[in-house]
Amino acid sequence: MAMKVLVTGGAGYIGAHACKALARAGFVPVCFDNLSTGWAEAVRWGPLVKGDLMDRSSIDAALAAHQPVAVMHFAALSLVGESVTNPGRYWRENVGGALNLLEACAAAGVRQFVFSSTCATYGDQDGVLLTEDTPQHPINAYGGSKLAIEQMLRDFGATYGIAHVIFRYFNVAGADPEGDIGEQHLPETHLIPLMLDAVAGRRPALTVYGTDYPTRDGTCLRDYVHVADLAAAHVLGLRWLLDGRDSRVFCLGTGRGFSVHEVIEAARAVTNREV
Repeated sequence: MAMKVLVTGGAGYIGAHACKALARAGFVPVCFDNLSTGWAEAVRWGPLVKGDLMDRSSIDAALAAHQPVAVMHFAALSLVGESVTNPGRYWRENVGGALNLLEACAAAGVRQFVFSSTCATYGDQDGVLLTEDTPQHPINAYGGSKLAIEQMLRDFGATYGIAHVIFRYFNVAGADPEGDIGEQHLPETHLIPLMLDAVAGRRPALTVYGTDYPTRDGTCLRDYVHVADLAAAHVLGLRWLLDGRDSRVFCLGTGRGFSVHEVIEAARAVTNREV
C-alpha cells in the first residue's frame, strides 16, 4: 500500500506542485488546507481535508484518519509587506499553526517532517553568498516566523525524535511543465505572472520600481527556482528522512541572480511583445 504524506497548504501554488510530485513518486498526498489562498481545483492527486492549523482538533482528526508516514509543511502567510504592517498575524498564525502541527505530530507518532522555510530568514545580506551556515537575521515578521519554526523543529527533534529537513529558498517561478496546474494568487505579487499578464493585455504595462540598486543594470537581482524543481527537491527531502538519515537544512536555488530588466527582456524575446 502506498505511503501517505500529509501536505499542509497542498492546495496552494507550491504545495499543489509538491502533491503532484509525491503522487508521481508513488506516495498518496493528503492535502490539508483551509482554502483561504489555495484552490480546491488544484487538489488532483489525493484527498482534500479542509482544515485549519489554528484548530488543533482538525489536525488530530486528519492524522488519525489518514495515518501519514510524514508531514510536508507549506501552509503559511507569506506576504512580506503585510508581515510588516500586521506582524501579529504572522507570529500568531505561522508560528501558532506550526506549533499545533508539531504537537499533533508528536502525539500521533509522526516522526518525519519536511518544512518549506525561506531565505528571508537571512535578512538583508546583499553581496553575501548565502549558505546553510550563514547567520540568520530576519528583518520582518515573515522571515522571523519561519526562523522560529526552524528552531521549534530542532527542539521537537531533540525531545520527540521528529527528524526533519528544512528547505530555504527565495523566488519560486514557473508552472507544471505538463500544464496540469500553475500559479494563481489573489492578489498577484510575483514578477513573472504580473509581467505575463501585462504581455497578454490583462493588466497595464509593467512598472519597474527601483533602478538604482548596486547591480549590473540598476534593478533588483533575484535567484529564481522553478516550482517543479522545488517540488522534486521536497520529495528527495522526504526520501532522505525515510532512509533514516539525520535532520538537515538545505538551501535551494540556481546560484545565479537575474535582474528585473533581464527577466523583462527574456519575456520580450520569447513573446515578441512589449511588456
